Amino acid sequence: MTTPPAISFAEVDIDAIAALSGHLAVCVDEGGALDVAARRINRLSKGALKQFVESDGFGKMKDGEARALLAPLGVAAEAILVLRLPKRPDAVLARKAGAALAKARGAGALHVFAGARPRVAALAQGIALRSYDFTDHKTGDASDKETPDGEITLFTTKVEEAKAAYTTLGAQAEGVFFTRDLVNEPANVLTTTEFANRLTALKDSGLEVEVLEEDQLAELGMGSLLCVGQGSDSPSKVVVMKWMGGETDAAPLALVGKGVVFDTGGISLKPAAGMEDMTMDMGGAGVVAGVMKTLALRKAPANVIGLVGLVENMPSGNAVRPGDVVTSMKGDTIEVINTDAEGRLVLADVLWYAQETFKPAGIIDLATLTGAIIIGLGHDNAGVFSNDDAFCGALLKAAEAETEGAWRLPMGPSYDKLLKSTVADMKNVGGRAAGSITAAQFLQRFIQDGMPWAHIDIAGVAHIAKGTDLAPGGATGWGVRALDRLVQDAYEG
Repeated sequence: MTTPPAISFAEVDIDAIAALSGHLAVCVDEGGALDVAARRINRLSKGALKQFVESDGFGKMKDGEARALLAPLGVAAEAILVLRLPKRPDAVLARKAGAALAKARGAGALHVFAGARPRVAALAQGIALRSYDFTDHKTGDASDKETPDGEITLFTTKVEEAKAAYTTLGAQAEGVFFTRDLVNEPANVLTTTEFANRLTALKDSGLEVEVLEEDQLAELGMGSLLCVGQGSDSPSKVVVMKWMGGETDAAPLALVGKGVVFDTGGISLKPAAGMEDMTMDMGGAGVVAGVMKTLALRKAPANVIGLVGLVENMPSGNAVRPGDVVTSMKGDTIEVINTDAEGRLVLADVLWYAQETFKPAGIIDLATLTGAIIIGLGHDNAGVFSNDDAFCGALLKAAEAETEGAWRLPMGPSYDKLLKSTVADMKNVGGRAAGSITAAQFLQRFIQDGMPWAHIDIAGVAHIAKGTDLAPGGATGWGVRALDRLVQDAYEG
């Protein structure tokens, strides 16, 4: 299990700077002004810091960028990192700057001199998020790790303010790391049973966790979900996580995640090339799990229910076939045209169960649902679909505040015609045209009248090979911060 680095906040001791090992990071604004700590480091380095700040190299730097001055004389540290940062950065820039430090630092400790700047906690969160490194299945010496170990200290004049703010931001980082670990795990490790076990362990964080097994799902009538996993030896499950930190009588927000631990496509088998990436097809469930962990760690004063459907989509003599008709928990029948459109079959039953059981104030589902969303939006934005403008607006506002790209796409009755079946109430696919939209239209059929709902297709943002500003290549943890922000903005108080 990967955890964020330990981060502390302290007031600077000028006399102790010379003896600090590792990397010293100095924040300098666009005017090149050096604060008390920076002036001390400049004297210790025989003017090397000021010389760089007055050079073209610093002049060409953008806000939030970091550069290293290697092996300066006069200090024990192996390098001085110069971080260009305004005196009053906003949270977005501070977080990006922290990530830049995490990428620029070497082995050993990191000491950041932020002075009187606000948003120090956001700077720390950026360091934490970009320090992620999934090495659970690598062998060899720890020095082979891409991300260094070592204490991280941020020196600030606002110590208590930074500590208080990092209570929430640090909890978000924990949730993001948990999501990234789940999404990065190979399917032979993260089976449906192991996934459920890891979620059950979240009881230690204060969550209530219940695992519904196949016999219970059959009794509930979840034929849509169960058909997806019937070809696999891994048992299908639904895991329910509860955080009830709000008012006793307040209806909860429900979060529903697709948890296909591996997707071969089933009988509608995927091409071999790239199939290894389908270990991340449980990304929606991973995000829901990360959000629930975040809420518990920061003891959020809100009521939130997280539900995930865990299945494995495999071809076998028992697998669901194209042309089969299954019955959902709602009672609607579904003609399975393509067994590779399995995520919506899982979500349909979990969405209905969530509404019937918990009567939520609103419901959001997340899924790596369609390749079509990647064609439309690439890897910069998740696709958002909703039946409620205000509900969707609050979600998009939260995503924008956390710089997690999201873009709303249209829905409408005309798309429903593409799902018409001659033998059942509906088909599970509507053809290649508007594939992401027809998937959302399918899901909307399992949303009760008057229920605010949003569907987020995260296929393009859950796992990015080249990484992002805040994440190395692999799982991003997209959505944990945005949904936690939504809870803060709309469901607390």
